Amino acid sequence: QVQIVESGGGLVQPGGSLRLSCEVSGLTSRYWAIGWFRQAPGKQREGVSCIALKDDSIYDHDSVKGRFTIVRDTARNTFYLQMNSLTIEDTAVYYCAADRFWGTMTEPDCLPYYGSWGQGTQVTVSP
Repeated sequence: QVQIVESGGGLVQPGGSLRLSCEVSGLTSRYWAIGWFRQAPGKQREGVSCIALKDDSIYDHDSVKGRFTIVRDTARNTFYLQMNSLTIEDTAVYYCAADRFWGTMTEPDCLPYYGSWGQGTQVTVSP
């Protein structure tokens, strides 16, 4: 059974940086995808950055490209979301999720249909 624990959320000023952590246990092979998703108040959950463990291919959503990306620490079974140049629009609950995946990561593979989810961590960007 996959277990996911997120941490690292908080309050940050616009232009600042934050790193979220996602510790994953229970992965039995490399055929998995790990994704970071977010949901702002009144909005649908969206994919932010996802990685395919088979080949380390990564997809970053256009809204965060060049500012956010997922970083894998294999030794710690931990996946970080490094967030730079934060804006007020990045305020949301951020979730880490996992699902079985055999391909190369592309946009349609970074959608919130994943089967295993963490509890979420709040990120608030405010002056």
